[in-house]
Amino acid sequence: MNLRIAIVNSSSFGKYFPEHLERLNGLGEITRFDFPVSIDGKSLADALRGHNVIIASVKPYFTREFFEHKDELLLLARHGIGVDNVDLNAARAKGVVVTKVTPWVEREAVAELAVTLILDILRMTHEARHAVYEGRWAERARFVGWEIQGKTVGIIGIGNIGSRVAEILRYGFGANTIAYDPYLHPDTILARAAEPVGLDELLQRSDIISLNASLNEGNYHMLSHREFGLMKQGVFLVNTARGELIDEEALNAALESGKVAAIGMDVVEGEPIDGNHRLLQYSNVLIVPHIAAYTRESLRLMGEKVVRDVEHIARGEMPEDVVT
Repeated sequence: MNLRIAIVNSSSFGKYFPEHLERLNGLGEITRFDFPVSIDGKSLADALRGHNVIIASVKPYFTREFFEHKDELLLLARHGIGVDNVDLNAARAKGVVVTKVTPWVEREAVAELAVTLILDILRMTHEARHAVYEGRWAERARFVGWEIQGKTVGIIGIGNIGSRVAEILRYGFGANTIAYDPYLHPDTILARAAEPVGLDELLQRSDIISLNASLNEGNYHMLSHREFGLMKQGVFLVNTARGELIDEEALNAALESGKVAAIGMDVVEGEPIDGNHRLLQYSNVLIVPHIAAYTRESLRLMGEKVVRDVEHIARGEMPEDVVT
């Protein structure tokens, strides 16, 4: 089968491992596309007309409208582990196979970045770096931080990635790890290096909170004004999951009041953002551009999985890790 393959909004697929593109070249014609995040479903479908395989990044959204207007589509392969930008019911109704990267592929990379952000905001290393580059070495006494050891770290979502964050912080740094995950039995949470608690208790007890939950219809803005109100004064927060889990209005208020001492974010609602985004006015906000899975080890394995999915489709076989 000769395929027409669209690589949509992915800046990393095939860049560091060109052999992935070479393998796809043997299956058909490849075209790269870069669409605005806000593109509507019909326009997206029209632009991708004739392509029967899509390799998709975290954005744009493949909505019901997209699937209603898209011509023949065999496979939508997510170059990542989240599928919250795909209307799975609409894909299923059109007979489109949707796959994702096997979760363990990104586990270490994302967990390590979560810990990196925690270390950075506790020790203010990015601010201290700027001081050196700006000739303000004498201000070093401003950068008195905190240690992780002995702190209570609340993990929201202790699945594939959250469980690794808990392991690193508990066994590597001596933190007291607690976790909220409504989809897991308390014994499973205990086995994943954390004490199981409810969300309110986690918010009240935690010195540091790590967001590692997947985004679904039930947890949009799960951290809003009420939840920030329950947190300790001067809490540290890290989000390597999805920006939509945090109500930005509530976060701004919490930063202004000092409720949140600092936050590290790999994800922002409405990303990508520009240099005028209001969160960037705060020196205690550290935002990196959704790079959690961007290690060479992770990207190699992610690319391998996507290529195998396309190869399976080309042979008329069902890929692994089919979502729908």
